[in-house]
Amino acid sequence: MDSRTLQAQTLLFSTFTPQGRENPHPALEELRETAPVYYDPDLNTFFLTTFADCQAVLTDTAYRAPDLTWCEENVPDWREHPAADFFYSSMLRANGADHTRLRRLVAGGFTPRRVAALEAAIEKITDGLLDDLADATSDGGTANLQDLVGYPLPVAVVGELIGVPEADRARFRTLGSDASRLLEPVRTPEDWARADRAVEELRAYFRELVERRRREPAEDLVTTLLHAQEGEGRLTRRELVDTLLLVFVAGFETTTGLLGLAAHALLTHPDQWALVAADPHLVPQAVEEALRWDTPVQMTERIAGRAAVIGGMPVLEGANVTTVLTAANRDPAQHPDPHRFDVTRTGSKVLSFSAGPHYCLGASLARMEAAVALRRLLTRFPRLAPAGDPVRRESFSLRVFEDLPVAHDAPATAGATLTYRGKAAA
Repeated sequence: MDSRTLQAQTLLFSTFTPQGRENPHPALEELRETAPVYYDPDLNTFFLTTFADCQAVLTDTAYRAPDLTWCEENVPDWREHPAADFFYSSMLRANGADHTRLRRLVAGGFTPRRVAALEAAIEKITDGLLDDLADATSDGGTANLQDLVGYPLPVAVVGELIGVPEADRARFRTLGSDASRLLEPVRTPEDWARADRAVEELRAYFRELVERRRREPAEDLVTTLLHAQEGEGRLTRRELVDTLLLVFVAGFETTTGLLGLAAHALLTHPDQWALVAADPHLVPQAVEEALRWDTPVQMTERIAGRAAVIGGMPVLEGANVTTVLTAANRDPAQHPDPHRFDVTRTGSKVLSFSAGPHYCLGASLARMEAAVALRRLLTRFPRLAPAGDPVRRESFSLRVFEDLPVAHDAPATAGATLTYRGKAAA
């Protein structure tokens, strides 16, 4: 291994350490400068860290998501894992005509009208959760913002969207976290065991919910997808159940990450918090800047469907290509002064919800949830501040807080804001 490759590998692997998970940006910036298209021989993957290269791959249909065909060759025991069976056959990993058919049928549940209709419910749910936060922080008390708002809000909203009764939602937090272990680039036997159990339990739940909606239709995604079983190119019963499972896990986990990351970004930049508090019209820009500055999903994979050249590097057909979204969103060629968190930044293009054929169907809903939550939070808790060191989930793929301690009327904890070259970084 030559010195340049060794340096690039050292930088990449440093992002998998606890320190790198907390703040991967210095290493990713140096990796972009050293080897913007880096092939790692041990992981057998090309890592892309520029915005232009990541966007080009994600929007080019010649690059496929790893699907069941890929799984046959690379996960030979996949049939022993219900989680692999679900994950690699889902819309998230489907390609070509299968992906187009599934996405077209599911898109009916995410029309602008249907998403807009959820805003009142989001506001009501948020207000109730902020009541809990007010109780917890009364008399100077400390509370975990992620536990009280960041987790329950997305679970409740995706429950409203799908049609999951309120009484059933509490159990879904752990199931969603366990199922999301499938997003990790390297999975341990424990990851597989947790994901398999979660997928089996969620499949059983959604099978029962589908049968309930056959008898009692409602204004929800389950009923919408049941109608999609009746038309041309319809969903099979198995596809219907797995699509509901996917919408639940994807709609819950990534939005949970976004809510905590956006709140943390503002709380650790009091000047930016003050700007948004003074002008609520800045909230949508604050959400977009948070998505850019601390991306919930760090990376996503593609398989080259033909030989190509990326950033001057030859890539053979069938090669694994990983787009590092965290690095792309802080590429100075796309976003000037990328390590500065600035809610007045305009014209940003982010890859936080991917791009191209697999662009997230729920992106507008996630943005709405974050905007409502931040607007209400800023209004009700103008002097909210960090009250301790936050704790991130141990994950290479997702940037999610498990503990985000806050207090009202409390001074910010020393050292709560990480810095990079004199600027707030993570």
